Amino acid sequence: MYRILAFAVLAAVVFTFAVTPASYAEPLLLCGAETVFEIDTATAAGGTIEKTWVWDARQCKDLPEEVRGTFRTTDDCKPLDGGAKVLVSSSSGGCALVERPSGKALWYAVVANAHSIAMLPHNRIVVASSTNARGNRLVLFDLATSNRPIWDTPLVSAHGVVWDADRQVLWALGFDELQCYELQDWQSDTPSMKKTAVYRLPDPSGHDLQAVPGSDDLVVTSGKHVYLFDRSALAFRLHPELADRVNMKSVCIHPKTGQTVFVQATESWWSDQFGLLSPADTVRLPGERLYKARWLATETAE
Repeated sequence: MYRILAFAVLAAVVFTFAVTPASYAEPLLLCGAETVFEIDTATAAGGTIEKTWVWDARQCKDLPEEVRGTFRTTDDCKPLDGGAKVLVSSSSGGCALVERPSGKALWYAVVANAHSIAMLPHNRIVVASSTNARGNRLVLFDLATSNRPIWDTPLVSAHGVVWDADRQVLWALGFDELQCYELQDWQSDTPSMKKTAVYRLPDPSGHDLQAVPGSDDLVVTSGKHVYLFDRSALAFRLHPELADRVNMKSVCIHPKTGQTVFVQATESWWSDQFGLLSPADTVRLPGERLYKARWLATETAE
């Protein structure tokens, strides 16, 4: 793995491959191994993609030394504030809010088998803690205090969390359920969340959960299928293009271009490539272990 400082990289690492230039327009965040990195898709017209930003917890001086090794297998990387900040989680336990491009860790926590993370209103953070003796739950934190949980609730094989600003609810994905939570006592020092609805997945092994921008839909991946869940109709339907793809680790839709990026495992839990829709393409990054791909676009908690 590359030994790269935790701030913006001047000497970019370059991957070369055959590309269709029209397929690329926006930067991507990618994670899976020890680092979270950005690739500059605008350079694709020249036949290359560059790592234009890399965050490596092992080199992050803002993290306690004992925490730096808990980011060995990064599994989510969600941009905030137009990409000025990035939420990072790792199945090795590490969670952080990272300033970009400086790479400074603004907050951190260690959560058993953390699989996803989301920013909530009033500077609160929720982490999906997946299968583990100390996991299978949602864990709530306050941004003002690192590594100090303030509330938690059970959720078997918790894998995905999405804040729904329009409805002011949290959606959370578990092994065979999609759950909905309302915020309780949120302005107090003892906030909590109330589960208001549970929707059984059409098939088990819930994995990725992402909102479709400008739509009532959530993208939900399971072990065998990709679904859309209509938050108004409260019903699942198969994704029109990705329905029967198995082991889909992430699906993300760009809020402006509408282009879809996805990672489908080709080796155990990871892949060295990601796919695109509208237009369709496949991009291989030899030597990388990719798990999630997220467009570097605004995500907020209002």
